[in-house]
Amino acid sequence: MSTTHARPTKPYLTALAVTGAGVAAAYLVGTAFPVVSALTIAVVLGILTGSLPSWSDETRKAISGVTKKLLRAGVVLLGLQLSLPSVLALGPGTLLAVVLTVGVTFLGTIGLGRLLGVPRGLAMLVATGFSICGASAIAAMEGVVKREDSDVATAVALVTFYGGLAIAAVPLIGGWLHLDAARIGEWAGLSVHEVAQVVAAATPAGSAAIAVAIVIKLSRVVLLAPMVAAVGVAERHRPADGKRPPLVPLFVLGFLAMAALRSTGIVPGFALDIAKVACTLLLAGALFGLGCAVRIGNLVRTGGRALLLGLLSTLLVGTTALVTLTALG
Repeated sequence: MSTTHARPTKPYLTALAVTGAGVAAAYLVGTAFPVVSALTIAVVLGILTGSLPSWSDETRKAISGVTKKLLRAGVVLLGLQLSLPSVLALGPGTLLAVVLTVGVTFLGTIGLGRLLGVPRGLAMLVATGFSICGASAIAAMEGVVKREDSDVATAVALVTFYGGLAIAAVPLIGGWLHLDAARIGEWAGLSVHEVAQVVAAATPAGSAAIAVAIVIKLSRVVLLAPMVAAVGVAERHRPADGKRPPLVPLFVLGFLAMAALRSTGIVPGFALDIAKVACTLLLAGALFGLGCAVRIGNLVRTGGRALLLGLLSTLLVGTTALVTLTALG
């Protein structure tokens, strides 16, 4: 009897150990090189780990199960990074610019993906990551949209590559356009993908630019929950394997609850710091697990079209952000 229970337990213990090691390595490298987020590193490590031939089907299935739990918990904790009063303090013009930029980028990227013949799931993930908050948004959206695991890895790779280019492009183009420090910070916050990339892009303009860039970036994150919920509703008409996803995923409601809790101001600073680290670790674990399921051959086959989609989406978010800030900000 004990043997019967031990057999199904062993793959999960192996999955937890492998995922834990991957997360630890990703976090340490991300800490040493903060421009490259731990989430991106986790995906790369997951792909490398998953390509090893020694893993059994039971272990791979166990890693997939662990991945889903880590993902949902991480998205819930992401809500604690949002302070709604700070976002509202940006003013109606800037907030409208945020909504328009996110909407145009999301819908425009999906349309571009269709024109380029990019798989629908990949286009949805790229649209989410580029319009909102990079790998974190991709991790949240992948739970409600029909996609391949290789689509997740490709989308995160595109966020890393084009976000890295934006770090140099935003201050360079901002100087060429004679934008002041505050405007460069606003543009970085509204157009660059990852939070770490936003900080790096705004740094040449000074501390004031960094401060406004982070707040605007987090205002984009506010739109993650309604976007995932809306896509979840739409996906109910595209059930996979005969199953309909929930009307609003439970983890999205948890995200909103955590954002509301943060906005009350009752959560102490040390708890927010701990939650931020925990969120990074959980999402890194989720993306590591997704990376383990990726097959390199599938990843390579979509390379050219995916790269072009990433380029066009980057140009779209950058141009839309600058135009809307100029008109409304």
